[in-house]
Amino acid sequence: MSTQNPLTIIHLVRAPIGGIFRHLADLALAQAGQGHRVGIVCDRLTGGPFEDAHIEQLQASLPLGVTRLAMPRAVGPSDLRAFINVLKVLRKVRPDVLHCHGSKGGVYGRFARASGGLGRSTAVFYAPHGGSLHYLKSSREGRIYFAMERFLERWTSALIHVSAYEQRTYSEKVGAPSCKAAVIHNGIGEPELLPVIPGSDARDFLFIGMLRDLKGVDLFIEAMHDLNREAPATAWIVGDGAEEDKARYRDMVEQRGLTDVVSFHPSMPARQAFAMAHAIVVPSRAESLPYIVLEAAGASMPMICTNVGGIGEIYGEQADALVNPDLPAITQAMRILQQAGFHSGQTAPLHQRVANGFSIRRMEHGIMQLYRAALDL
Repeated sequence: MSTQNPLTIIHLVRAPIGGIFRHLADLALAQAGQGHRVGIVCDRLTGGPFEDAHIEQLQASLPLGVTRLAMPRAVGPSDLRAFINVLKVLRKVRPDVLHCHGSKGGVYGRFARASGGLGRSTAVFYAPHGGSLHYLKSSREGRIYFAMERFLERWTSALIHVSAYEQRTYSEKVGAPSCKAAVIHNGIGEPELLPVIPGSDARDFLFIGMLRDLKGVDLFIEAMHDLNREAPATAWIVGDGAEEDKARYRDMVEQRGLTDVVSFHPSMPARQAFAMAHAIVVPSRAESLPYIVLEAAGASMPMICTNVGGIGEIYGEQADALVNPDLPAITQAMRILQQAGFHSGQTAPLHQRVANGFSIRRMEHGIMQLYRAALDL
């Protein structure tokens, strides 16, 4: 695709937070840089000052800007109003490509296609980013969501998975897709491959991400409790989440007597947070292909990760260093790294692997190839 023949592209997502928004923001900026008319449609109720500042930057950088609408997190009657508002935007823009991210973005976007609200030539892509695939196939919610995923395939030009793990999970839970599907890994930019040096007042460990049990925040707090029974250990917990989750984690820290050694900080740029600690812990119970692992590897930061989702695809030959997503394994890995003075033999080879195979340029090129194929360009 050349700038002489630009596409109109809309990225649709519910929550403008976390790795999913990092992915689509990087992709949208890269596409705009190639001369395409790109915009984002997302929720206006989610996020804090950090996310609002990021969206302001995107608003100024993208030709079609950022449109924020009320999109409920929970499934309910208010979804109908949200869908109608999304449909109004799409009818006005009439994109060549509608790229739907996450479960709710996928539902709104593909129902827009089913309703006739998009041009007949519009290509609709869906990237789950984990989403509904985290549900158990045997659960009531899982059965409903997976049936919906299967139903919506008929209005999907192609599925885009961020990891081979996610692609396998989709096939296992939803079934072999009836539309085209591809794996295109997330990527980071060249400036993110520069090392980050911990500050003079850096703490021992860092958790950064969405504050929810799926990300293992509770495991991280319990591990800090166990470590401090033996020797002093300090940590930062950086990120945001639902108010009830944040309150519960603060209560955990207080009840375990950790208020002097574990502190909370709102969302902030990852590399700024990296300088606040000697090592990062990613204690997730489920992931697709987490950006924080790519970012930490790019920054040459010592890291402890659980062996879930597509993290092993990032680690490659270093995957033996991954640990089980349980408290004893995480605590032991943190203890060993602390006793080693935060020196890890995996840091250098992991940095090189990410530098060689996980770039924004590679990600954008692969996705644009899918667009071209669907549009016969």
